Amino acid sequence: MKIALVHDYLREYGEAERVLRVLHQMYPEAPIYTAFIDHKRLGDAIATFADWDIRTTPLQQLPGINSHYQAFRPLLPYCWEALDLSAYDLVLSSSGQYLSKAVLTRSETLHVSYCHTPPRELWDFPQTNGDRSWYRRWIETHLRQYDFYASQRVDRFVTNSDVVARRIRKFYRRSAAVIPPPVKIQGSGEAGNGYYLYIGSLTQEQQVDLAIAACNRLDRPLWVAGSGSDRERLQHLAGTQVRFLGDVSEEAMVELYAHAKAVIVPCQNADFGFVPVEAMGHGIPVIASALSGIREVILNDRTGLLFGQPTVESLCHAIVQFEGRRFSSQACIERAREFAEPVFISKLEWFIAQAIDDHKAHSTQEPL
Repeated sequence: MKIALVHDYLREYGEAERVLRVLHQMYPEAPIYTAFIDHKRLGDAIATFADWDIRTTPLQQLPGINSHYQAFRPLLPYCWEALDLSAYDLVLSSSGQYLSKAVLTRSETLHVSYCHTPPRELWDFPQTNGDRSWYRRWIETHLRQYDFYASQRVDRFVTNSDVVARRIRKFYRRSAAVIPPPVKIQGSGEAGNGYYLYIGSLTQEQQVDLAIAACNRLDRPLWVAGSGSDRERLQHLAGTQVRFLGDVSEEAMVELYAHAKAVIVPCQNADFGFVPVEAMGHGIPVIASALSGIREVILNDRTGLLFGQPTVESLCHAIVQFEGRRFSSQACIERAREFAEPVFISKLEWFIAQAIDDHKAHSTQEPL
């Protein structure tokens, strides 16, 4: 079969790009179609894609695409539909905020979309758009309509968690198989006694201030790894026990995990998280919001604790509870192994094989 991969864009090495890396590992001969590449922002991570056959859309040629890529979203219907994928038997899209699942394929071509999430600013948070201009709201209304119609062209959906599958069912009226994304698992280690640890983006959406406020109140050490637009505000909120580390390399992360009591994931809107699984792979338990998709990853009272409400009081209560219990590092590692890369590859290969058989069976049926 001739296979093509389609991915939103390459401007960072995040969770979606980790999925893409494994998809490319599965289909190394498949070209990758993407809206644009931001070489400067990728930095050293560009080496990951060095020998890949990457083909960009006309958006790559537009001045300002790297710094103002969100402003070019009205062009996405033309961007994706301009791609000629008629030569391929299987198209596998890795789709999220930039709507790469909107590509056009022949009726004979099977299109499987690994949908990280329907775009949240279009579907989940329209109430936050009240302070936006009428033009921007008008654009987003049209993009929402287009996103729905584009979703109907996909043959099969796969996604990372039940919470996103429900989102796909509600917004697109489509069912989605759940295959959690691939995570590299350390497979050894145990919790330390040095500090609580947050790893991720420093943005308001991630609710890092909740973790900071809770550790301030309890006078517990919290180390924060990551960067983002909310860092300055968070530093003003932080007490003497909170330490900001900035971005941390994969090599340094091993040592960082080794002394952590637990990883805290405060965001109530998180979907599947790589960090909680990576932490458990190091034998580290996790404290996370029970309202988030992380509840599908954490075994409550066994590999971590879930706190019920997105409040400082609820998180403080969970931390105090956590310190009164013991968690097995081996149980954490065993749970993490359920999300390892070979598990993802095996499940996705089986899903695609079944989808190909069904697609061929329907294609060969005689018309009425």
